[in-house]
Amino acid sequence: MKGSCLCGAVEYEIDSVDMPIGHCHCNTCRKAHAALACSSAGVQRVNFRWLKGQGKLSSFESSPGKLRHFCSVCGSHLVAERPHQSHVIVRVATLDEDPGVTPQTHIWTTQDVPWLKYEGVPAYPEWQPNRA
Repeated sequence: MKGSCLCGAVEYEIDSVDMPIGHCHCNTCRKAHAALACSSAGVQRVNFRWLKGQGKLSSFESSPGKLRHFCSVCGSHLVAERPHQSHVIVRVATLDEDPGVTPQTHIWTTQDVPWLKYEGVPAYPEWQPNRA
């Protein structure tokens, strides 16, 4: 299945999702993605390949030995890795198709934001009615 960044400058392909999808709530993932959590899954390196735009990738070492790779054009964070490991960490939200598996875990919930509450907050299937 294929994945890509927001602007389409970078594309990749995976043969399979090799480790369970998990939602990470750590401070680093939240900051890197500007989101409440990051959904990721391990993919063995032999099952991952860049298809397009590898020259557009930028990297950031967010913690010792962990590189985060993102599109230098639109900023989408696509993959993270520790070069000595046999897998890469794919950011599942960048997949262009359904991976066919569902998340199995939440991690680093000790660093979750205290204001994340769904009870009592209106939810809409799409856009909020009457919003410009």
